[in-house]
Amino acid sequence: MNFDFWMKASPRRKRILSTVAVLVVALVVTVAGSFMPIDAQRAEQINDELNQTVDSLSANGALMQYIFGNNFFICLLMFVPVVGPLLGCYALFNTGTVVGAIAVAEGYPLIIAFVALFLTPVAWLEFAAYSVSMGESVWLFRRILQGRFKHEFRNACFFVTVCAVLLLVGAVIETALLSIGV
Repeated sequence: MNFDFWMKASPRRKRILSTVAVLVVALVVTVAGSFMPIDAQRAEQINDELNQTVDSLSANGALMQYIFGNNFFICLLMFVPVVGPLLGCYALFNTGTVVGAIAVAEGYPLIIAFVALFLTPVAWLEFAAYSVSMGESVWLFRRILQGRFKHEFRNACFFVTVCAVLLLVGAVIETALLSIGV
């Protein structure tokens, strides 16, 4: 296999390529999770629990903070070298399982659930943040092995900020969509 494109790529292009590669893996893992077989009773239970959580948090005016806090905590874990991408794949697989459960509980074909999910900017913002964080986890690990951790730590701080902004915007949009019943 010829990796000349990688060897000739600028550092910025390498980061973009690695983030896109992680995004593809993240999407595949999420789709795989959605295909996990789930019986209708369990799917209904998951759907009901999710709706109760949203209703309770909405009533308390804490939905946006919860969505942001939950997503940002998971995202921060994804930055951890070596372990972060594994935790990220686990979280995304579970996300896929929940999407599959909602589709079963609501009686929608799975493809409709995914199309609906990705018609909003929320999924794209979250997947972008998760891809950046898991990609940076790999870069951090690589730089630690090379003894060049200090410079990469500054990059990681920048990317944590970028991810926080992406997830905050996503949480605001998701809260707005949920409040209008979408």
